[in-house]
Amino acid sequence: MAGRGAEQHPHGADRLCAAGDRVYSRAVRRGRVPRTDAEAVPCLLELALLHPDPDDMDWLVPTSPQEVMTRLLRGVYDEVSASQRRVGSAVAAFEWYAGLGRQPAALAASGEGSAIRVLDGLSRIQAAMDEATEACTTEVLTVQPGGIRREAELTEGLHRALALRGRGVRMRDLYTHVARHGQGLLNYLELMGDTVEARTLDEVIDRLILFDRTVAFIPANADRTMALELRHPALVEYLVTVFERLWRLAIPLTAALPDTGIEGISHREQSIAALLAEGHQDAVIAERLGISVRTCRAHIARLSETLGAASRTQLGVRIAQVGLDGHRGAGLPAGALTAPDQGSPSVR
Repeated sequence: MAGRGAEQHPHGADRLCAAGDRVYSRAVRRGRVPRTDAEAVPCLLELALLHPDPDDMDWLVPTSPQEVMTRLLRGVYDEVSASQRRVGSAVAAFEWYAGLGRQPAALAASGEGSAIRVLDGLSRIQAAMDEATEACTTEVLTVQPGGIRREAELTEGLHRALALRGRGVRMRDLYTHVARHGQGLLNYLELMGDTVEARTLDEVIDRLILFDRTVAFIPANADRTMALELRHPALVEYLVTVFERLWRLAIPLTAALPDTGIEGISHREQSIAALLAEGHQDAVIAERLGISVRTCRAHIARLSETLGAASRTQLGVRIAQVGLDGHRGAGLPAGALTAPDQGSPSVR
């Protein structure tokens, strides 16, 4: 039965068939539907969008749209995280194989070997960035990690941004949610006008700058005094794909962050709770979210107080109980902190 259903309904929860959409929407509106309504759409049971009502097995109740969306976003995020890891491996492998049997004199004469260039020192990095800026005609994509952007960082590349704006080049920037609180970034975006579109995520990959989808710059060491200039089409296309997937998950800077649905828990604390549930240390969580370790621990203390946890172990249990580990509702006791479903629209 499952096999036949999968063949007739080859889609995921993010692309429901018309029949499945109608039945799931009806279940969300009414709270449950007769089991017979789902006979023509086995995909809803296979995708765990409907499940039997424990009080009456002849009826099916819907999984809340919020839980379905959380499940979908976690799957996409895991896929992007895996892609990030493969980028590093691909760059290292390509550099290794490209170097085998290389003859420096012949390469210098032919102009080959420029698919990956190591830029050692800030002056060489700045010169290469200026050159790419001058050649750019259409689009710049950037990922800027690290939380609130310092004025010095914004000023450093301002001349390039203004030159791009003067030529009508469009720019899209990804930041962490923490960057929303920096006045310097807000001033920069106001100066650039509608030339720049910015979005934010809980956490982003390391710094990335892409010009016209033909050349990319990424850090080559921890203190960013070395960089890689990538011009190999396959590598650049891969990085563009990573950026676009993150962009689709990100929230426009002009939009408010989504409510957690739990009184007293902020969006940032929800992100910290999810990383705590994955077993990360405070310093790692702070780095990934672009905040200081002290700020991270202050949020953890507020989480403990709000959830009534007296220890880190108990906090982990409470995080799981209220669904802050990304599995909202699993093991949730009666009267827990989650807000009731208010008739959210169906997932499409």
